[in-house]
Amino acid sequence: MDFILNRIKYKTRRRIKCFHAIILSTSLIVGLLSIKSKPMYKVSISGTELGYVPNKQALEEKVKNSILEEEEKNVDNIVIKEEPAYVLTFVDTKDIAKNKEIVEDKVVEAVKQEATITYKYYELALDNQPIDAVDTIEEAEELVSHMKEEKNEDLDLSIVEKYTEKKEEVNTTDLEVAKNEMQGKITEKMEQIKIQKAEEERINSMPEINGIKLAYVPITGTITSRYGVSSRIRSSNHTGLDIATASGTPIKVVASGTVTYADYKGSYGNVVKVDHGNGLETWYAHTSKMYVSEGQQVQAGDVIAAVGSTGNSTGPHLHLEVRVNGQHVNPQNYLYH
Repeated sequence: MDFILNRIKYKTRRRIKCFHAIILSTSLIVGLLSIKSKPMYKVSISGTELGYVPNKQALEEKVKNSILEEEEKNVDNIVIKEEPAYVLTFVDTKDIAKNKEIVEDKVVEAVKQEATITYKYYELALDNQPIDAVDTIEEAEELVSHMKEEKNEDLDLSIVEKYTEKKEEVNTTDLEVAKNEMQGKITEKMEQIKIQKAEEERINSMPEINGIKLAYVPITGTITSRYGVSSRIRSSNHTGLDIATASGTPIKVVASGTVTYADYKGSYGNVVKVDHGNGLETWYAHTSKMYVSEGQQVQAGDVIAAVGSTGNSTGPHLHLEVRVNGQHVNPQNYLYH
């Protein structure tokens, strides 16, 4: 029994000695490493190695503060698409001394490139038309209240919350500056709206043919020959309406459509024909110049030609024809009352 106990004690002492040796060796290795190298974090983004930083937590804080400080104004949300990856390693102190990359600023910039920043601002609109923008909802509400009080009118001012990922689109005005400038902007915008509404009312009051709104009269001038009259210069009754005015006067198309003809046509001279759909067609004859070509799309009010005296004509005028399903009708039933 004593023999067995002695063997156990012997082995225990050996193990203790080995353990002490391991601890000593580890301490020596750590000591040597601490002399020759330094623990660092290798940083990479999207697989691209950027360099080494000594403190991961400090870098993360710097990244966060840098983005927030730089983009503080109007920032609603910041989403970092790719977070930096960190790997703890030991870097030779000689390499560090030789400017081994310690690149906090580089990491910060790389993270910014990967970040999506959403900006928010508040747009003020008069009758749903934008007139100015400010940074906060409080400023917007104060501005609306101030303008209604200044103008002493029941203005249709609204506030629209706007979002964008493009910083250059955030074109806001300082509140005090906006207060000084907005009165003039509102007066100008109200005048524009008034003109637009008058134009809308004018167009709405214009007649229709087969559902096509005749939005414009081609020219203003003196009616010299009415629809259906006979004349010594014609072989048949007049198929349109003649409006005399100065040569070169711009001619507007009465409604949107497609140019089906723009060329010289016998007694008509230079004539432009426009198909407006639903069986409606208008002709503009005796023009001095034609500004459109066959197949071209035109919008109501576009200038398509100039008054002239080409073809069978006794002086500068526009011969206007209105045709419905191929048959000419009296233009004065719809225009030039």
